Amino acid sequence: MDGISDLAFFSLLVKRGSLAAAAQELGVTPPSVSKRLAGIEARLRVRLLNRTTRRISLTPEGEIYLADGARLVAELEALEQRISGGNVTAKGLLKISATFGFGRRHITPQLSAFARLYPEVDVQLHLTDRPVNLVEQGFDADIRFGQIPDARLTARKIADNRRLVCASPAYLKNHGIPLTPRDLQKHNCILLRESDEIYGSWQFSSGMKHETVKVRGSLSANDGECATAWALDGQGIVIRSEWDVAPYLRSGRLRAVLEEWQLPQADIYIVFPTKNHLSAKTRALVDFMLKAFESHRADRGKTIW
Repeated sequence: MDGISDLAFFSLLVKRGSLAAAAQELGVTPPSVSKRLAGIEARLRVRLLNRTTRRISLTPEGEIYLADGARLVAELEALEQRISGGNVTAKGLLKISATFGFGRRHITPQLSAFARLYPEVDVQLHLTDRPVNLVEQGFDADIRFGQIPDARLTARKIADNRRLVCASPAYLKNHGIPLTPRDLQKHNCILLRESDEIYGSWQFSSGMKHETVKVRGSLSANDGECATAWALDGQGIVIRSEWDVAPYLRSGRLRAVLEEWQLPQADIYIVFPTKNHLSAKTRALVDFMLKAFESHRADRGKTIW
């Protein structure tokens, strides 16, 4: 069973991202972590990690050891779960990524409730508007918007969502209301530099019609809340998710335009690596999030951001 223990240790080391962080998690000194890693590499006769004092990176052999090792640990946990009647406790480090805005407003409070429900799980939340590689970066789950193209990942929709084109009534009064996507080229558009979307290219569809419009504007940001604030201040037209602007649409501070046109899919998913057996902690998180957001899915109730 020493091999299983080593696999769990190596997985924790990769997730923590450095020898010092892993040592802090385990309550030991960094030299002892380094010594144990060296012992595993000596036993396997391969180098698993490239490491400096500040960061580590997987070698090709390390990637195999991490991926297949995680599968073996999960299978062992699944075996114990079947034998014990499904009563395996969710525990250990759970590393999750989410976008800045949705993560702050909606995932953070849910994770607080999750932590109370599962006190043996250590939750680590990483907020970013850049795509993450769950396997290489050691994440257990990611909260994502839109389509999930990677077949190696499993996605469960936690909430319905759509993107909307909107502006303040003051801006529309001064500059007119766009009636077609092409009209946006005459307007000041507030741009976002995030994800892998083509900067300044807005895509629309209506039935069989599809249009890609190259827009321009004097203001751009890599944070959605900044873009929303500028739209509220009458600076221009912006594309934002329904969950972000619904309160302002209800209050009249923003107004949706081009409502007969659809923008790319923006439903919200919890994504995790495809495995035959999920760990108890990841399964608990997925089930918790599906339950927490069930009123925001059309199949379970009305979306009420």
